[in-house]
Amino acid sequence: MNFVEELRWRGMLHDIMPGTEELLNKGMASGYIGFDPTADSLHVGHLTQIMTLIHFQRAGHKPYALVGGATGMVGDPSGKSAERNLLSEDVLQHNLNCVREQLKNFLDFNSGANSAEMVNNYDWFKNFTFLDFIRDVGKHITVNYMMAKDSVKKRLEGDTGMSFTEFTYQLVQGYDFYYLWKHKSCVLQMGGSDQWGNIVTGTEMIRRKEGGEAFALTTQLIKKADGTKFGKTESGAVWLDPARTSPYQFYQFWLNTTDADAKSYIRIFTLFDRHTIEAMEAEHDAAPHLRVLQKALAKDITIRVHGEAEFLKAIKSSEFLFGNAGIEFLNELNDGEVLDLFNGVPNFSVAKSEFKAGINATELLAGKSAVFPSKGEAKKMIQGGGVSVNRVKVNTPEDVYTSAQLINGKFLVVQKGKKNYFLIVAE
Repeated sequence: MNFVEELRWRGMLHDIMPGTEELLNKGMASGYIGFDPTADSLHVGHLTQIMTLIHFQRAGHKPYALVGGATGMVGDPSGKSAERNLLSEDVLQHNLNCVREQLKNFLDFNSGANSAEMVNNYDWFKNFTFLDFIRDVGKHITVNYMMAKDSVKKRLEGDTGMSFTEFTYQLVQGYDFYYLWKHKSCVLQMGGSDQWGNIVTGTEMIRRKEGGEAFALTTQLIKKADGTKFGKTESGAVWLDPARTSPYQFYQFWLNTTDADAKSYIRIFTLFDRHTIEAMEAEHDAAPHLRVLQKALAKDITIRVHGEAEFLKAIKSSEFLFGNAGIEFLNELNDGEVLDLFNGVPNFSVAKSEFKAGINATELLAGKSAVFPSKGEAKKMIQGGGVSVNRVKVNTPEDVYTSAQLINGKFLVVQKGKKNYFLIVAE
């Protein structure tokens, strides 16, 4: 497998330093990508770089994932209009541990000579004094060179300016590359296209300090077909940590991809080969309403991130909300998963004591909650047969609901018609 060619046909390659492909074609090489631990989870925006490392390893090369314990204390100005808040050492260490565990789900750390390795740049910076840094690093890169970087120019032209801390970031990242080149034989640094300036600072440092040769490769920054930012929803980022974004929400994010984006994402975020993808694209074009690409994409990524059991649960959740799956399915979920499933659905709290005594349908739906704006409207729709609770039709406005009908001792699922859901939470 040719690593660079793999990125090309998948539409992932953005820029590559001359000589890189020739070097990689000679045999196994070592390369790395850095991940900033600014949160305790990676999100889908990191997946392009994770997939790049996966392809790199599958092509027979040795991948290093650098988790930036030191650079996370500084903050990368690339693509940023304002300075990041700096994190404490305790928070950074927690984030590092979480990110490290997530990366283990994607890379093979036990595959012989090209086993993946994880490194933390805090290990080589923690005893680096300021005087050591300006002597051993700073003197090799001129201010003119640093000022010419787009990330620096944009910030200096803006209203906020740039602190010395952020200005030195490219030197810190450049030294990372030098350190890994010298101690781990890393000859290639990869990253998003906004990282090109920082990466080539590293190749320049290696050349000036040691007369050595190193290479750079960047991937496309992913945008939706409509030009908006990839990886964001109305509720924020889509995280890999199930505590931040539930597997069901994660699955739905990919399933709701547009046709135009699905054709791009199926190449970038899955390991399907070219023949398989082109066959799926043809099948999709013949019957777009079947959403072949979206289903394959959502299944593949959800299983890789969360496992098959969570994928199957996400499928059942979708069938429950959009199909005819029975209410019994909810008994398999914990309280948090039920709330995630009904995220965005109007929900109302009703005291548990009301259910102990028993409460009639009209009072429940229009008195103790606001499923209906008035009791008259509730009665009218119930009498018309258009209301169900826990998938059972409400027969009369006087039907009584007790604690025995609460799912997990806590929830009632109300439907007005087939598509309008409401969740009543007994508290």
